[in-house]
Amino acid sequence: MTVGDIVDEPKFAADLLFTDGLPQMDDEVGYRGAVAARAAGITYRQLDYWARTELVEPTVRGASGSGSQRLYGFRDILVLKLVKRLLDTGISLQQIRTAVDQLRASGIRDLAGTTLMSDGASVYLCTSNDEVIDLVSRGQGVFGIAVGKVLHEVESTLLEFDPQVPDPVDELSARRTKRSA
Repeated sequence: MTVGDIVDEPKFAADLLFTDGLPQMDDEVGYRGAVAARAAGITYRQLDYWARTELVEPTVRGASGSGSQRLYGFRDILVLKLVKRLLDTGISLQQIRTAVDQLRASGIRDLAGTTLMSDGASVYLCTSNDEVIDLVSRGQGVFGIAVGKVLHEVESTLLEFDPQVPDPVDELSARRTKRSA
């Protein structure tokens, strides 16, 4: 899917990075870019770049031209915050892209029990305490990010903001229609 594509069709579970372990959120409700950026602790410029380069694309509504606004779902904002955390620890954006792709491919089921570990160069996905201990005992794990904790942080932050329901017509089309009437 390219950046200019309109995202009108519903996403299937396979298209979502995380499908289980999350609060049930309405897939038709999203948060505007400024809210998503604030909740993830990133700049709007980072958010825009990551969407245009397809690192983290909004699943509720993508950009469809001038005047349209992206709407990010809860899962999208969680991924944005995880990417930010990995960047803060010094992981390269290229490694983060690889980690996000691996997470999508792995089909994680229990998100709250997942830990992202890194040795500063690579990111490892650990779904049990034994995997974390094994990684640390081999000297590979330098730091870890408990995904469940980040999930609750995002959930708490989003309680402050009102979600948006996407309009069936983008804002630019609505303005044009209003002017011609």
